[in-house]
Formats: sequence, C-alpha cells, structure tokens
Amino acid sequence: MKIKEAEIIELMSSDKTRDRGVRLMMDAYQSRLYWHIRRLIVDHDLAQDVLQDTFIKAYQNFHQFKQDSQLYTWLYRIATNESLQQLNKLKRMQKTEEDAEYHLQNLVAENVESDADEIQTLLQKAIHTLPEKQKLVFTMRYYEDLPYEEISKILDMSVGTLKTNYHYAKQKVEDYIKQNYNQ
Repeated sequence: MKIKEAEIIELMSSDKTRDRGVRLMMDAYQSRLYWHIRRLIVDHDLAQDVLQDTFIKAYQNFHQFKQDSQLYTWLYRIATNESLQQLNKLKRMQKTEEDAEYHLQNLVAENVESDADEIQTLLQKAIHTLPEKQKLVFTMRYYEDLPYEEISKILDMSVGTLKTNYHYAKQKVEDYIKQNYNQ
C-alpha cells in the first residue's frame, strides 16, 4: 500500500489523528531520510539520532508546514539542518579543522562495508573533503537524484548557485579519486 502525502498531511493536521499521521510519515520517509543523513554524518548511530530528532522536530513544528512545497522537501530541509548542527557540534569537539577532517575520514573507512570496492570508499572520502554547501548539493543530486528545483527549496538557494556548487563539487570529487586511486 502506497501512502499518499495528502493523507499524511491530513492526519497530521488534526490533534486526534496526529499520532497515526506521524507513524505513516515515518513509514513513508524513514529510509530516504536516513540515507540522506547517513551520507552527511557517516556514523550509523549518530545518523539514527539525527533521524529521530528530525521526526521530533517535524512533529513539534508541523503547524509551520505551509504546504507550498512537498512534505518530503520540508522533511529533507529539517534533516539537513539537523545534520549540519550535528556536524558543527562534532567539529567544535575536535581541536582543529584537520582533526575534524581526520575524524570524518576514519569514520568513512570504518563504516564502508567490508566488500565495498576501493572506488566507493574513495568516493565517500572525496565527498567528505568538500565544503559544506558543495557536499549537500552533491549528495542530494548524485545519490537522491533530486531535481535542482527541489534542492533549491530544501537549501534555500537559487538553482544557478546549486548548479555551480554541483559542478565544482563534481570536479573536486573526480580530481580526488584520480589522485588517490591505487595509491
């Protein structure tokens, strides 16, 4: 049974049916949001915590959902903001920017499946060297294949800026892989 977004919105809009609406929303979007968060955060446990925080924020702030975008766009925006907050918290815990970079690189290496090939590992490491905006745009476009218009709503950036960020991110990822493949 495919859950319709309109049904979730209707259930979430009423105090009497809000809990059922939250369960349906979680069923419908949990996997997609988890993988979006996981690509940004890398660590499984932290990604689970951020996902939980995302759904809590969505529940608490549903009255702010204006329905001028799709529900999943609004949820992606919350998940992205929660992920960025978590990453900033992790960076503050590290002594230097290099420590934070090293920590993320090690997390990537530890969290890649043992049978994953070298290119996939390099891709993940390359993504985590990108500046924050480029990482977000690249992840949403490359992995989730979201249209620029949807990413624009999620990140509150113009489509032109997104395309530029994606172009630079793609080039940096390609260069990183070329420099580090078979080393």
